[in-house]
Amino acid sequence: MSENKIPYKIYLEESEMPKQWYNMRADMKNKPAPLLNPATLKPLTAEELIPIFCEELVKQELDETTPFVDIPQEIQEYYKTYRPSPTMRAYHLEKALGTPAKIYYKFEGNNTSGSHKLNSALAQAYYAKKQGLKGVTTETGAGQWGTALSMACSYFDLDCKVFMVKVSYEQKPFRREVMRTYGANVTPSPSMTTEVGKKILAEHPGTTGSLGCAISEAVEVATKSEGYRYVLGSVLNQVLLHQSVIGLETKIALDKYNITPDIIIGCAGGGSNLGGLIAPFMGEKLRGEKDYRFIAVEPASCPSFTRGKFAYDFCDTGMICPLAKMYTLGSGFMPSPNHAGGLRFHGMSSTLSQLYHDGFMEAVAVEQTQVFEAAEQFARTEGILPAPESSHAIRAAIDEALKCKETGEEKTILFGLTGTGYFDMYAYEAFHDGTMTDYIPTEEDLAQGFAGIPKFPGNEI
Repeated sequence: MSENKIPYKIYLEESEMPKQWYNMRADMKNKPAPLLNPATLKPLTAEELIPIFCEELVKQELDETTPFVDIPQEIQEYYKTYRPSPTMRAYHLEKALGTPAKIYYKFEGNNTSGSHKLNSALAQAYYAKKQGLKGVTTETGAGQWGTALSMACSYFDLDCKVFMVKVSYEQKPFRREVMRTYGANVTPSPSMTTEVGKKILAEHPGTTGSLGCAISEAVEVATKSEGYRYVLGSVLNQVLLHQSVIGLETKIALDKYNITPDIIIGCAGGGSNLGGLIAPFMGEKLRGEKDYRFIAVEPASCPSFTRGKFAYDFCDTGMICPLAKMYTLGSGFMPSPNHAGGLRFHGMSSTLSQLYHDGFMEAVAVEQTQVFEAAEQFARTEGILPAPESSHAIRAAIDEALKCKETGEEKTILFGLTGTGYFDMYAYEAFHDGTMTDYIPTEEDLAQGFAGIPKFPGNEI
C-alpha cells in the first residue's frame, strides 16, 4: 500500500482483536530467575503464593512454557468497551522535526483510567471475583493503576483498598477522587494504619513515600484480611502477560499496511507498558524470525536499568515480599520528591531485566525537564496531552528521529503512548513556571540503596 494511503489512525475491527495473551517467557532461552522465599532462599511454590495472589494469577505468574493464554470471554467483552485502541502515525510531529523517520505510536489513553493499566486491572479483578473473594488491595504511584483497579473492582463488585504514594496523593487530588468515585478506599503511603507503615515513618520521618512503601502496606493488609488478595499493576509476569494485548494489537495494525518498525520504544518504571508493547516483536526476535531495536526509557532520577544492580532484592521497602532477581536500586531507595509522575519503582520486571541483561534490549535515562519539553512539543503537534510517564518514550522517539535527520536514514519508529496527562497539571505547571528541576542521584545516594540489597551466596553485587 502506498505511503499516502496510510491513515493517521489505524483501527482494528472487533473481530481482529486478540483472543489470547502472549507469554514472552515461553520463547526465552534464559528464563527469568524464580522468585525466592526470603526466609529459605528457595524458589517460591504455588502454595506459598496463593495466600497473597489469586490462584489463577499464581498459575500465570509461574508459567514459563505456555506461549499463548486464552483471554476469558467476560474480559474480552469489557475490553471491547475501550479496545481496540488506535495505532497512530505522528505526521505532524514528523513535519515539525523535519525528519525522514516515520513515527508511529500506540495510544492507550482512551478510557477513564487514562492509561494502559485497565488491561491488567480487569483481568486481575475478574480472577478475584471468580475465586469468590471480597476484595483486593494494591499500591499506586502516579495514580493510573489505582484508578484502573478501582474501575475494574466496581465492574465486578469487589472492595478495593489503594495505598497511594504520599507525594502523588498530595499532588494529584483529582486522581484520588476518581478512585473514590469508583468506590475505592484511598490511603496516603506510608501511613499509620499498618505496622510496616509505622515502621517506615519511624525510620524515615517526613518521607513522601515510594512504591516500595505502598506495596508493603498493601501486602500487609491483604494477608491480614480474610477474603482479600494483593494485586500489582506492574513488574510481575502475570501483568506483562495481560499487557501483551497492546503489542498484539499494534502488530496486527502495522501488518495490515506492511509496516515493520526498526525501533520500538517504551517508558520503563516496573515494566508493564514496555513489556506489553514489545511482547510479540520480542517474540520474533527471540525465535530468530526478525530483528528489532528495543529501547527502554527511564527517569534519570530513578535509573534502575542504567545504574542499578542485577541481583535478588525485595520488591518492597518493608522487606515482607518475595525476592526477585532484577535490576534494582535497592528496596530502600527513595526517589526525589521533585520527581514528577510515576516510574518511581526501585526495581524492574524480572522478565525485562533478564532480556536487558542478555542484550536483547537497550536502556536510556532522561532528565525530566527534557521529558516535559518533548511532552509539550508532542501536545502542540499531535493534539494529545501526554502523561509524564509516556513522555519519556516521546523524548527518546524524538531523539531517534533527530538522529535520522542528521544521517538521512528513513527509519520507522514505534513508541507507546501509555496515557493522558490531564491529572498531571501540577507537574506541567512546575515546568511552565520554571520551578521544575532535574535530579540525578549521586553515587552516594545509590550506595545507600545498594547497601540494603540482601547478601547471600550467589547474590554478590
